[in-house]
Amino acid sequence: MVVSRGKAPTAQETFMQMAQAAGLRGRVFITLGLLILVRMGIYLPVPGINREVFKTAFAGNPILGFLDYFSGGGLSAVGIFALGIIPFINASIILQLLTAALPSLERLQKDEGEAGRRKISQITRYVALGWAVAQSIGFSLLVNNTEGVVINPGPAFIVQMVLALTAGSMFVMWAGEIITEKGIGNGASLLIFLSIVSVLPRSISQTIDFAQGGGSVGGVIALIVVFLVMIIGIVFVQEGTRRIPIVYARRQVGRRLYREQKSYLPLRLNSGGVMPIIFASAMLVLPSTLAQFSGNTTIQTFASYLSPSSSLPWVYVIFYMSMIIFFSYFYASLIINPVDLSQNLKKMGASIPGIRPGRATTEYIERVLNRLTLLGALFLGAVAIVPLAVENATKVTTFQGLGATSLLILVGVAIDTAKQIQTYVISQRYEGMVKD
Repeated sequence: MVVSRGKAPTAQETFMQMAQAAGLRGRVFITLGLLILVRMGIYLPVPGINREVFKTAFAGNPILGFLDYFSGGGLSAVGIFALGIIPFINASIILQLLTAALPSLERLQKDEGEAGRRKISQITRYVALGWAVAQSIGFSLLVNNTEGVVINPGPAFIVQMVLALTAGSMFVMWAGEIITEKGIGNGASLLIFLSIVSVLPRSISQTIDFAQGGGSVGGVIALIVVFLVMIIGIVFVQEGTRRIPIVYARRQVGRRLYREQKSYLPLRLNSGGVMPIIFASAMLVLPSTLAQFSGNTTIQTFASYLSPSSSLPWVYVIFYMSMIIFFSYFYASLIINPVDLSQNLKKMGASIPGIRPGRATTEYIERVLNRLTLLGALFLGAVAIVPLAVENATKVTTFQGLGATSLLILVGVAIDTAKQIQTYVISQRYEGMVKD
């Protein structure tokens, strides 16, 4: 097969490599096999539960609906994989926050190399186990105390359900790590991707029934066009970077004199990715959950305003946008530290043209990062609110739930997985050059 070694692999070359290269083909089979296995496990039921009564009893629960969407319907099906990858995602977020707050974890990540990262991964697994046990206990108590849901309620049922849900969550976490290590792409991201994609056929079927039943065909077309435009915008923003030029000083090694070298420092437009919207969505769900369990009238009134269908939608828009902007800055500060970046440039003998090394470089990077974060946050806010506004305007709610978070995850995971496959195909080119 003749390929151009200097260009990105074409789709034809990529598919041929998947079919011919044993390594890539094996990774594809491992990834697909584990994804199918995890999806099938969602429908393995936890015994002792009347599922029809459960769906009726918790149909309007906001927090369960939020978690059920990211488990691909596993929570409403009450399968052994009902918690899915959610405990591991929560544990990863907690470890990221703690790494920025605790110097011991920060040293472990930065100074210990691969061994330190393994230790952090092991700590993440233990935190995920504890989180899975806590979520399993809470979910089991909620189900056990709801009349008519459990066939034989009692302590024995609670212990049985906690063990089943915790074991299922740990298996899903193991499957995600195997995909990351021996498959293609990031395992946890692909499992969330699978959960979101699994909801699409139901939404499409409901949309077709809505249009055939006398619904607005123009509204459906408008909503689909908005989603397509959002996907194109997400691709551009996810790939968008600000390239800050940097210059390496001349240096002499032995008798050789190396001239000045020019490069650039890439800063992503949306450095936080999907995390700001996930945190903001959780903040929107929290008041409804507190109102449901506390029964407080003030909290219930406040929670009623935080809904896109409320009588004062501008309250929802302002609160949602504020949360997205706040968490965008918060998460960007965790990912990029301008002080460390400035010090690393100084150690490497690099500088930004026209900017003095040290404090001036730190302040310059902070200014650029703040502007990029604001632009990225405003885009995230637009992606979060525009589809909801179009749904309310067209009265087409069959895609409800497939909003900003889902679109960002779908596009982001697809881009990252495609890049990893392209990287593997390019590595096969160089292996062919060595063999030749």
